[in-house]
Amino acid sequence: MIGTEPAGRSGGQGAADQTALQAALAAAKAQGRAALVGYLPAGFPDVESSIAVIEAMVEGGCDVIEVGLPYSDPTMDGPSIQRAAATALAAGTTPPDVLRVVEAAAATGAAALVMTYWNPVERYGVDRFCADLAAAGGSGVITPDLIPEEADEWFAATDATGLDRIFLVAPSSSDRRLDLTARASRGFVYAASLMGVTGTRAQVSGAAEKLVARTRAAAPEGLPVCVGLGISNGGQAAEVASYADGVIVGTGFCERVLDAPDLRTATVAVRAFAAELAQGIRLGRED
Repeated sequence: MIGTEPAGRSGGQGAADQTALQAALAAAKAQGRAALVGYLPAGFPDVESSIAVIEAMVEGGCDVIEVGLPYSDPTMDGPSIQRAAATALAAGTTPPDVLRVVEAAAATGAAALVMTYWNPVERYGVDRFCADLAAAGGSGVITPDLIPEEADEWFAATDATGLDRIFLVAPSSSDRRLDLTARASRGFVYAASLMGVTGTRAQVSGAAEKLVARTRAAAPEGLPVCVGLGISNGGQAAEVASYADGVIVGTGFCERVLDAPDLRTATVAVRAFAAELAQGIRLGRED
């Protein structure tokens, strides 16, 4: 039963065989700052261009890259990420393309994750997906629509391949749900700052800091808590970085690619945006 697992199985931080994700989060912590986690769907606007955009994200300061698996029926994504994913699907992006983008992301030196809904994993084959992702250099997977109670097959596959598994909590999560989810997670826990879909917001939800504190209280010691949804500028990144272990940004990167007339303009804008966020994160813990 996941709910009664020993805490050590979930946290895993500081172990000699830590994943690239765990190492990236530990390195940021050692520098007295939060990590910057950037999201982009694989194949947006096409496979080769998405690799170029991800390279620009890392050059700008992203420590971790979430590679999205484009999906036609998202439940968590707002309009900008839906447009990006639709563009990737229209370009013919397939799961093997996603793995190729992961491999390229890992080659930059950043930790590479996949963010995917559960249906594509199940269709690809759970064991096969984990094995292929690990072989591509991926560190773990974020699964927004999978709950620990229904994840026995996922626990077995991620344990066998050493991948981190990241589950989500929200402001509406009960204390029991936080405990169950945090102890099932490895790498970090994804704290959704608000009830809604992805997208930029004028202000970061006031519920985020309280959610991080509640999640930390429930999580195995040392397991990072990263915050996503609604972060769109360096000031908001600084605010979230003052209390979270990682700041997750996706919509802002997608919008800069959507608004750009060509790839070169897109990579310049993305690199500058990542640098703004990275600077904000470094200011977040200054007195």
